[in-house]
Parts: sequence; structure tokens; C-alpha cells
Amino acid sequence: MDIKITKAATLKEKPDDSVLGFGKYFTDHMFLMDYTPDKGWHDARIIPFGPISLHPACTALHYGSEIFEGLKAYRRPDGGIQLFRPLENARRMNNSADRLCLPRFPEEMFMEALRTLITLEKDWVPHSPNTSLYIRPFCFGNDENLGVHSVQHATYAIILSPVGNYYKEGLNPVKIMIEDQDVRAVRGGTGEAKCGGNYAASNRAGQRAEEKGYSQVLWLDGVELKYIEEVGSMNVLFLIDGVVVTPALRGSILPGITRKSIIELLKSEGIPVEERKISVDELAEALEAGKLQEAFGSGTAAVVSPIGTLLYKDKEYVLNDGKIGKLTQHLYDTLTGIQWGKAEDKFGWTVRIC
Repeated sequence: MDIKITKAATLKEKPDDSVLGFGKYFTDHMFLMDYTPDKGWHDARIIPFGPISLHPACTALHYGSEIFEGLKAYRRPDGGIQLFRPLENARRMNNSADRLCLPRFPEEMFMEALRTLITLEKDWVPHSPNTSLYIRPFCFGNDENLGVHSVQHATYAIILSPVGNYYKEGLNPVKIMIEDQDVRAVRGGTGEAKCGGNYAASNRAGQRAEEKGYSQVLWLDGVELKYIEEVGSMNVLFLIDGVVVTPALRGSILPGITRKSIIELLKSEGIPVEERKISVDELAEALEAGKLQEAFGSGTAAVVSPIGTLLYKDKEYVLNDGKIGKLTQHLYDTLTGIQWGKAEDKFGWTVRIC
């Protein structure tokens, strides 16, 4: 792929690692590429970071033809930079593209674009513990008419943002509200795709949770409002009577890459894992019986986030005395150790950039 690079005339002052937060700062450059039916993907370019010009009838603005991914670049102890399972992101993005009728972006182009942009912006990868460079690839339809049809013209882009912890609580247990009014997705819908509409649809419940002092909502299935699905920005796992239980992938929840890694890690260590339907009633019974030992979310942004409190129908349950559990801590330490290059990668999950 021939990537044309236009460097910014003036580089930004990089923020101190201590004030990063999540998604507040952006690097000097971004990657763009266009798609048309006659040329396919073409005009790969890295240009100074800035606004993207859109036609007022742009398909993404009117019909939500947009997908995205999220992954990170990590600074190793030797100063080098590496990624964590990036091909899984490429494959998931293409699955999302299939669902929303956007053009697929070849895996080899996905990797080349990442390598080229991150290498150019390598000084933006922070050095402090628990910091990284968040990578946001996204693709949107930009046909310039108001007809409803599959996308003919599209743009693929990558932007980068140095980040710290996703939750202000860091690794401290978060408070989660189980949502029993709104639903996020149903089987056959777009729940398993990573698209903007899924997140926009979750905002109302998220706002209600925030007003009550909770970090996020835990969604129930969209048909019976009975079975656990996922947290707003994470998959969810429970340690019940010595067995890790997580909702099965049935088409309505995102197939998380961190979730997949945790399951593979647990199985390699001989810890029993069940991917199955789990009802909110079963969860409440396990809580009442003291069998729900730990609960945690998993995702690229937070890696592993312990759940300390669950609210369901105005009844609040405290898990593990509101403290992070032993298994949750172990999973966090193991995954972040591999991601930051501090622990041996026995699985071949990491990809070195430089």
C-alpha cells in the first residue's frame, strides 16, 4: 500500500501523563483512505490531525452507516512499542462492516496503516504505568444523497489518543446499575457489531445510572428482560461458586477481544469457565446465598474492571465487601503484564511495532 505522508507544520505540545484521562488529547496526524466501487480502497494518506469535511447528505449522518474499533499501543520496559491481538480487531471490524453493508478493509492494509501511523507518532506513546496510546480505527459511509441503500462510497480513518485509566476509579471496584427498562440490542440486530448506534442507544440508561451515582449499566436481553448481556462498554464475567460464568455470544452482545483472551487464559490455567445464559434471578440468588464471589467487566479501554456494587430494582448488592477479588486482580495483572511487555507472552498475542 502506497501511503502518502504529509507532516504537520507545527507539532503539538504533549500533555503530561498525569492528566491524560481518556480520549481528551489527540496526536499530530491521522490516517485516511477512500473507497469507491470503481477503484476499491485508494488514496491512502497520513495528514495533520483535523476536521473531516462531509457533505450534508452524508450517509453516516442520516442513516448511521458507521463502525469502529478500539485497541492500544503499549510502551514496553525496553522503550519499544507493541500491540495486543490487532488482527482480532481487524476481523471484528470486517464482521461489523458485513452487518452494516460497509466495504471490508483487508487485514494486511489494516496492519500496514497501523504500523505506519504509530511509527510516525511513536513519541506520543506514554511511558508512565497504566498509560497507553488508544487507537480508534473507524469507517463510515459518505454517499452524497438521501436514498436508503447499501453504501457505495466510504472513508476509513485512524486517530490516536494517549490515555490513562478509562474509569476515574482506576482498578477500584465500580458501581453498576442493572437496567430493566431500556434494551441495548436483540438477536438479529446490530448488538454484535461495533457501531455507533449501539452506543447512542445506551446513553439514556447510562444517564439515569450516572444520576444515581453508578458508573454504567448492566444490560438484560431485549426480549424477556431476564438474561444478563453486557455492561455498557464491557463484557461481563462472574465467579460463582468457583466457576467463571459469562453470557454466551448469541448475536446480541459484542464478541470482546479481552473477553476472549480472559477465557483462553482461564482455560490454560485449569479454571472452569462456562459461556451460557445467566438470568438476573440466578445472579440475585447467588448474591443472596453468598455464592457470587466476584464480578468484573472486560474490555480494551479498562482491561479488567472489578464490580463492587450492583443495583437491581432499587435493591443494592455489595460484592466481595466492595473490594477487588483475587481472581480479578490476577487476570488484570496477567493481561496488563503481557500487554506492556512485563510478562512472558505464552500465547503469541503481542505484535511489535518497534
